[in-house]
Formats: sequence, structure tokens, C-alpha cells
Amino acid sequence: MMIEADSVTIRGLTIKNVKVSYVDDNAAIKVKVRKGITVDKCTILEGMFGVYLSKAEDCRVTNNTIISSANSEANSGNGVHCWTSRNVLISDNRIIGHRDGVYLEFMRHGTVLNNYCERNLRYGLHFMFSDSCSYRKNTFTRNGAGVAVMYTKYVQMIDNTFLHNWGPSTYGLLLKDITDSHIKGNRFEQNSIAVYTEGANRILFEDNAFVKNGYAMRMLGNCDLNTVRNNTFSGNTFDVTTNSRESSNHFSKNYWSDYDGYDLNKDGFGDVPYHPVRLYSYLIEQMPSSVILMHSAFVDILDMTERIIPTVTPELLVDRSPRMKPLHQ
Repeated sequence: MMIEADSVTIRGLTIKNVKVSYVDDNAAIKVKVRKGITVDKCTILEGMFGVYLSKAEDCRVTNNTIISSANSEANSGNGVHCWTSRNVLISDNRIIGHRDGVYLEFMRHGTVLNNYCERNLRYGLHFMFSDSCSYRKNTFTRNGAGVAVMYTKYVQMIDNTFLHNWGPSTYGLLLKDITDSHIKGNRFEQNSIAVYTEGANRILFEDNAFVKNGYAMRMLGNCDLNTVRNNTFSGNTFDVTTNSRESSNHFSKNYWSDYDGYDLNKDGFGDVPYHPVRLYSYLIEQMPSSVILMHSAFVDILDMTERIIPTVTPELLVDRSPRMKPLHQ
């Protein structure tokens, strides 16, 4: 269905079995160079692309169910696809089984709110070159990877849930070449890598919960001037890893479940600084087969010695005021 007028509302339709094409971006509902379009309470089954917006403005995609059973990225499109658009609201949709649940490229002032994205083949949410956007209160579970944010600035990522995004190269949240953004109140639970940052600068991470992930945060050496404060790190295999001994990132007032320091003045913060990067994580980076030593006494001794006298891990990557009690359940 092609929308060829402005200020159109499509509500309550069921659209099925859109033809797969390797040449055309076939979509159940396609909007090109239009304003004020609303797609609400529709059901789209096997739509290749579900809702496709191109050079659209002031549009709303709300309360829809968009489901595909595609088994490869090659024969699947995105659930909601937005290209070179402005002021688009994507909210309260259930998107399952597409290539990307929601895809934004060259978007400005887009809002992705309260969507549920599950079992999408590549990403639950994928956006590139899309400045001044926000995503809030979404759930990303069991996708190829949760969310990828790339080549972007001024992004608000608040109160989302990243759950069970597992795989050898899977993460809850990928941040690549992103600056001046805010990541707050999110829950990362049981992901292979909760947050992976590469070329991420001037990001504020606060009030997030990292629970039972493989890696809670992988922050590469080209990430500068980030602030990580008031977060909960609990039960992760590795809390923080990096590939550099230098760090200009600031960690403060986080809770670390592996912290075994003391609080003599009873102010709620440990009196001994905490170094979250383990020597063992460096060893695994160099020798993946060393994973068989995990939880051994030898590894515990190595990590304890390194924390007392850092010689390999980054000495400046330290939380000088670790919390004694978690902020989050």
C-alpha cells in the first residue's frame, strides 16, 4: 500500500504476505515524501518491510503488531523503516522476526517509545546518522543483537530493557562513533555483552543495572571522557574490560558485587578504591582457550594481586567511591 497524500490515518487494517523482492523495498505500508501520516492498530504479517517511511515528516506509527517468520536477513526487511525523516513517533508496537525491528537512518528528532522487539534477525533497534533522537521504555529480547547506535550524537537512551541477547558476537547495546549522549535507567540482564563502546565520547552512563551478563561493559581505548556513575554491576562474569592501559573515562559511586572493601566511616561508600578491570579478562583476550581456568584458585590469586598492585590493567580506570549497597534490585 502506497500513501500518496498528506494527513492520512490508516487504522485497524490487517495486511498479509507482501511479496519478497531483492530489487524493490516492498512494504505493507509505504510512505514517500509525505507529512502527517498515522499508522495505528494495524496487523502486518509476513510484510517483508512492515511500515516504510522515506523523506517523511510528522508521522506516527503506533500500537501495531508486525510479525515475520523470515529465516535469513537476505529475504527479510525491517519492521519499521525510516530514512531521511523528521519528527517521527514509533510507539507501543510489537515487532517480531524481521531483519531489524526498527531501523532509522538520517533521522532527526525521532522518538522510539514503549516498543517490544523480539527475535529480530539482526537488531531490535538499529540507527545510524540519526542525531537528536530518543528511545525510552522499550524491551529488546532474544534478538541477533539488541540495539546498535552508530555515527550519531545527542541521543537519549532511557529506561529500556535489554534481555537475553546471547551469541558469540551479540550485545545488548553497541555504541560506535557516538558522542554527547545520555544512557540512563536501563536494565541489561543476561546478555553476552551488555554494552560495547568503540569511539564513544562524552557519554553519561548513570542509574543503569548490569545483571548476570557475560561482559557488562567493553570500553575500547578510543573511548574518551565518558562518565559512569551510580550504576549497579551485579553477577557479571566481567564488569569492565578494555584493550588499553590508558583511560580518560571517569567511574564513580557505582555498586560492584565483587567489591570486598570496607566502610569504616559508614557513609555508604567503600574506603578502598575498586579496579573493575580483571587481569584474567586481559588473558582471555590474548588466549581465548584460557577460559577453562575460570573460577580457579589460580585466576583468583592473579586478579587479587593485580588489584592490589596494578601492573597490566589500566591504573586510572578506577572507582574511588564504590557503593557498599546496590541502587537497583
